[in-house]
Amino acid sequence: MDGMRSIMKLAVLLSVLLSSPHGVAQFSVADSIVVRALHDEILGRGECYENLRTLCKGVGHRLSGSASADRAISWGLSVLRSSGADTAWLQPVMVPHWTRGDVERAWMRVGDGPEQALAIAALGGSIGTMGTFSDSGEDGFVEAEVLMVKRFESLDTLGREAVEGKMVLFNRAMDPLLINTGSAYGGAYNQRSQGAVQAAKLGGVGALVRSLTHALDSFPHTGGMRYDDQVHRIPAAAISTIDAQKISDALKGDESVRVGMQLSCELYPDVQQANVVAEWKGSEFPDEYIVVGGHLDSWDIGEGAQDDGAGVVHSIEVLRALRAIGYEPRHTLRVVLFINEENGNAGGKTYARVAEEMGLVHVAAVESDAGAGMPRGYSLDAIDSSVVVIRSWAAGLEPYGLRSFRRGGSGVDIGPLKLEEPGGHRPVLVGLRPDSQRYFDYHHSDRDVFETVHKRELELGAAALASMIYLLDQQNWTGK
Repeated sequence: MDGMRSIMKLAVLLSVLLSSPHGVAQFSVADSIVVRALHDEILGRGECYENLRTLCKGVGHRLSGSASADRAISWGLSVLRSSGADTAWLQPVMVPHWTRGDVERAWMRVGDGPEQALAIAALGGSIGTMGTFSDSGEDGFVEAEVLMVKRFESLDTLGREAVEGKMVLFNRAMDPLLINTGSAYGGAYNQRSQGAVQAAKLGGVGALVRSLTHALDSFPHTGGMRYDDQVHRIPAAAISTIDAQKISDALKGDESVRVGMQLSCELYPDVQQANVVAEWKGSEFPDEYIVVGGHLDSWDIGEGAQDDGAGVVHSIEVLRALRAIGYEPRHTLRVVLFINEENGNAGGKTYARVAEEMGLVHVAAVESDAGAGMPRGYSLDAIDSSVVVIRSWAAGLEPYGLRSFRRGGSGVDIGPLKLEEPGGHRPVLVGLRPDSQRYFDYHHSDRDVFETVHKRELELGAAALASMIYLLDQQNWTGK
């Protein structure tokens, strides 16, 4: 270990001496030594896979406001302290407290035919159906004729006469022609987030949303939705892609199609939970911060392994691995395990607000919130000169399969740090980008469990994240 530390000190010294003072720092021999050492450490002695196993199997799903989220926060604090942080603490955050409840079922009836079960999952934040609608009577369900649309404009064209009293099914699939699955997700997202409001404006009594996945299967994929205080609230749920297709096929016939659902979900007053923050003081720029993080909360179905247990253990592994190879950071490094990304982003907003109040200067922030797949590169949200610097490292990172350095969003949690900070500095925001083709097979569903994660791919993701943090730390971003 002493030999490794000596090699690290020499490599870092060479990296600083060889870096350009004018912004564009080519990937040096010294950088190659450190990046190789990080990969060797994580692939040979990594702890992220077993950390993920403990988080998923020992804690389980971690919805904001829940007791399991409290357990995850305690777990995160303990693991970060044992991974080499100088200090670690909890940053209080007020989060929503919504529960799914014990009752969640749906069915369809075609004409006078028998009831056919449908696979649904209430959308996060939805109201329940227990005794809230006149049509449901005392049994606490809502049932109505189905109206299927793909876009909000169709509702406006049909008008209130066609929508009133209907169960509205939003059946717009993720675009299969888009290679970037994140873009496909974004193109279908608004029906989940706003569908209930759009249906209710015209008198709809419930909203069903086709699950946001390319997979044709029987797993409903939940996710957050929101209401408008000026519009009557109606219950909303995601329906599996197979069942959305089943309803669509039934509507092609001459008989009426009715769908019912029963939900016992409830929204309670906000509760206090916390971001978990660990800090490693920098030797040269202690008052300038680089953040690496993921979000600790997950939806309450599945185990949150891909979303975002992987990002959590990736970030913890960055700290552990840099410590293990004897690295000494120039800037102060922070690992932040954010709470409440899934249904409010209170953790990210709180972290940014507190940082602003304290006058902290963040030179960079990196997030892992795109799953545990094979890392392909990074998305960059930064000014042009910073993008040029990061892209200059491409040749050095290419042997590790990191070939994409595209502009794009970095991550929900670190997004609030985007605003210009004291002194006119604009933080560099980076998102780790693994292969995404199967990510939405698992996303927000019962399939998002530890068993879907490949150990080597998870470890390579952690090494890619650690490499980026090291390279960012080698730069003098503020010119001081």
